[in-house]
Amino acid sequence: MKAPKVKLKSLPKSKVYKVKMKTFHDKNILRKRFKPNDRICLYDFGSRKHKGKLRFRWTDPFLVKNVFINGVAEIEDPKDGQIFKVNDQRLKILIDRQVPEVEDIPLVDPIYQP
Repeated sequence: MKAPKVKLKSLPKSKVYKVKMKTFHDKNILRKRFKPNDRICLYDFGSRKHKGKLRFRWTDPFLVKNVFINGVAEIEDPKDGQIFKVNDQRLKILIDRQVPEVEDIPLVDPIYQP
């Protein structure tokens, strides 16, 4: 059986469309770049202690020791110094919130004059 002529004409067009959409999508993806001594959070997907969907699954901050080309990062737990390797898809950079310093202004009761 042969495909109809209309289908034969549409096949190359759909392939071109798929290639264009893939390049557009890949261009807009932001890749994660980790450097040594970055503070990161580790996603804990294997733990059974998180019951319910609203639990926080990102664990305490870790330090990046080394990053390999194949997408593996060597991280260190600052609490006990244990070093282990994880996939970089389980990591996210920790953004430290810096609270602005609040200036106190003493207020005095107003004095009314008639």
